[in-house]
Amino acid sequence: LLSVSNPPFRLQKLKEMFISKFGSAPKFYVRAPGRVNLIGEHIDYCGYAVLPMAIEQDILIAVEPVNTQVVHLANTNSLYLDFSTSVNNIQINKTKPQWHNYFLCGLKGIQEHFGLNNPTGMNCLLDGTIPPSSGLSSSSALVCCAGLVTLRANGKTLSKVELAEICTKSERYIGTEGGGMDQSISFLAEEGTAKLIKFSPLRATDVRLPSGAAFVIANSCVEMNKAATSHYNIRVMECRLATKLLSKSKGLDWEKLLRLRDVQTKLGVSLEEMLTIVEEVLHPEPYSTEEICKCLGISLEELRSQILSQNTQDVSTFKLYQRAKHVYSEAARVLEFKKICSEAPANALQLLGELMNQSYISCKEMYECSCPELDRLVDICLQFGAIGSRLTGAGWGGCTVSMVPTDKLNTFLKDVKKAYYQSDVQRLALEKNSLFATKPGRGALVFVEA
Repeated sequence: LLSVSNPPFRLQKLKEMFISKFGSAPKFYVRAPGRVNLIGEHIDYCGYAVLPMAIEQDILIAVEPVNTQVVHLANTNSLYLDFSTSVNNIQINKTKPQWHNYFLCGLKGIQEHFGLNNPTGMNCLLDGTIPPSSGLSSSSALVCCAGLVTLRANGKTLSKVELAEICTKSERYIGTEGGGMDQSISFLAEEGTAKLIKFSPLRATDVRLPSGAAFVIANSCVEMNKAATSHYNIRVMECRLATKLLSKSKGLDWEKLLRLRDVQTKLGVSLEEMLTIVEEVLHPEPYSTEEICKCLGISLEELRSQILSQNTQDVSTFKLYQRAKHVYSEAARVLEFKKICSEAPANALQLLGELMNQSYISCKEMYECSCPELDRLVDICLQFGAIGSRLTGAGWGGCTVSMVPTDKLNTFLKDVKKAYYQSDVQRLALEKNSLFATKPGRGALVFVEA
């Protein structure tokens, strides 16, 4: 909780808009940051540690608890329409991932956790500075913000770790099978440090980034909505199927194992050894559902009802070798990245840059979650002086993150702007929020006016 005696301009402006909208002043404000993942893409839902940092861009909500049982949601961006609903009847529409549904995820998660029979109604006005569908976690920041808003409005308290875990689960109401990185960093982030985040149990360790380099985010301006596309959920499923086949081949209790990390833990081997096992057990050609059933000794009906998620029932082929190879090699890169940051050798920047580049190649070739615009943007960033550059977030659009020597930062920004944004009218219109250097920011907060 932060008490602000001299509210910054943005808070003041939000307050004025709130008063003109609802006719009274907000009682408190909540902010939750977006994030950039420096390394460790698509491995959190496989149980592996990731290395994100919070960015300065955030979701900020002004809130007034009210005596009616209604939640009124409004947005400072006129593209996002107002929405009202009874707090006792939360319906989340998975078919259209509209902005208010993410708020409802956080609201419902807190209500269900505490079994609130008579939750408080609220007037809420939201202001967001994270570019939407850009891979900087605007949707998770909104879920986290809503969770914290609901917690505060109903006079309840939870630890940051508990909040992160509830918000991770509740974002699944909208159909995204995420792994918990976004929500964890949104709550656990601290200014000036990235975090190594481990799961089950959730814990975060500081990672001091080396001086002499800035991290630059560049938006490809191709929007990717995780909840609206099947690519993401298919990858989650391919990793689950790879887990089943690998564990069965090693005589493990494959029916109980869900994540690639579980196989490594049960076998008690290193990540390098897991990569060897992938080479031995899985073949690079795609697996048909029939072949998967044959390997596991189950029927198609059992595969669909017991293993495949609702939104992957109709997929007929799965790439298991490539996905498992990416996950185990990426998990190793995360640990190496942290080690280099801790030991800080003279050539730390070069080494970290190489890991980022390897991560990108694996995302592009093994996980196939890049797109032509991201490929072009990574090439441009490397051409104009980035030591390392990779896609961040789910992929298939969204942003790149590049590590750039501090003394080259200004010319880098100018050159990238010219090469990628000025050649395209639509991109140029979005360029102000699309290209920026960022430092590790702080996690979610509640503000009250002193």
